[in-house]
Amino acid sequence: MFQLEQVVSRPSSAANRDTISQIAVFGLLLCVVTSTLNAQEHWPQFRGPRATGVSDTANFPEKWSATENVAWKCDIPGRGWSSPVVWGDKIFLTSVINTGESEEIKKGLYFGGDRPKPSESIHQWRVYCLSLDSGKILWEHEVHNGVPQAPIHLKSSYASETAVIDGQRVYFCFGNLGIFCFDLSGQSLWQHRLQPQDTRYGWGAAASPVLHDGRLYYCFDNEVQSYLVALDAATGTEVWQTLRDEKSNWATPYVWVNAQRTEIVVPGTGQVRSYDLDGKMLWSLTGMSSITIATPYEAEGLLYVSSGYVMDSKRPLYAIRPGATGDISLQEGQTANEFIAWCQTKAAPYNPSTLVYKGRLYVLYDRGTVSVFDAKSGVEVYGPERLPNGRAFTTSPWASRDRIYFLNEDGVTFVLNAGDDFELLHTNELAEDDMGMASPAMVGDRLLIRTAARLYCIKAGSTGSSD
Repeated sequence: MFQLEQVVSRPSSAANRDTISQIAVFGLLLCVVTSTLNAQEHWPQFRGPRATGVSDTANFPEKWSATENVAWKCDIPGRGWSSPVVWGDKIFLTSVINTGESEEIKKGLYFGGDRPKPSESIHQWRVYCLSLDSGKILWEHEVHNGVPQAPIHLKSSYASETAVIDGQRVYFCFGNLGIFCFDLSGQSLWQHRLQPQDTRYGWGAAASPVLHDGRLYYCFDNEVQSYLVALDAATGTEVWQTLRDEKSNWATPYVWVNAQRTEIVVPGTGQVRSYDLDGKMLWSLTGMSSITIATPYEAEGLLYVSSGYVMDSKRPLYAIRPGATGDISLQEGQTANEFIAWCQTKAAPYNPSTLVYKGRLYVLYDRGTVSVFDAKSGVEVYGPERLPNGRAFTTSPWASRDRIYFLNEDGVTFVLNAGDDFELLHTNELAEDDMGMASPAMVGDRLLIRTAARLYCIKAGSTGSSD
């Protein structure tokens, strides 16, 4: 900067003006590049900056264990399946502590996990901020203390929703309880209470809030009255609320900024619906499976939406073009139309979201198989291929530097080479009590994995320390 100021202060000449222009352009490019790199150091929401689970700037090791390449690990009290989110040198997450006895979790897919009545013991709803560098807890707050007002599935938690950050404030969400806003130093700013509602089979809530242009959007699909609400991010004041003709779903909405407009895409069992920024519906799509969990996202100009309850014959995976209006549902026998680029009718996973990376769409199925499709055409590349001893998967996959990562409920991460052939490179095991159901975060040279017991910071050359 000092050199640039010196050049600009010299007497003008044609040569000097050219030099000044070149340096100014270089300075502008440097600012843009620096800004882009800095933006990549944040992981502000579920599945990262673009909700895709992809980062090619991340540079963490592709092999680790409970001790190898572990910069630090921090035990987190209670139970929570919210993903860690990161802004700069701070990590944010949630947990709920049961002061009574918690039933042991059974892994995998099964019937019988319904618990129609909530626990009768006192629970503590807590929010945390940790140091990215050391794993030390910088601040924590108890935002609520009491007996839960709604039940949850045996495998779920009262802290399943992932926080979201805008650089000034962090927004923690607990379904059936409320949204709690803090500044990054831990000062409480506002809260928006959520009225408890019945959910299908008493499974509880799970959808996370999303941010866009000064507004926080939250969808609560339930058995009583489903809705999408927009809040002013600075004050928590309700801007609008749109009622939805839907029953319980668990998918986080997606703010789709495309070349034509910005819209809020909300999957549902009855319909996928897209709304404008005033809450008015733009388009809808009928034809999902009976339970919808996965989060939509955009990649390579297409919107990807999936719904794959394992007991249904209809498990569709859609690729949707921007600009749709009205009802864009496929007719009987169709796999494409004006706004649906392609559909694989039986390809969608149940719990995990899908992943698009370098032109390929990766599908991780709950029972441990993987299929890959061409992201533009929907043509199958390979699969299904079985991950050896993979068992149960709930966590959404992630990708970085030509590697695809799948974390199962046993805390084992399977590392695949990104390509047109199934090539398993590594299996990374954590500790025995490290059940995995939260999606990780990638920032710089670090990977953050949350398990049932603790939060790991994976970093090359580390030997494993704890608080």
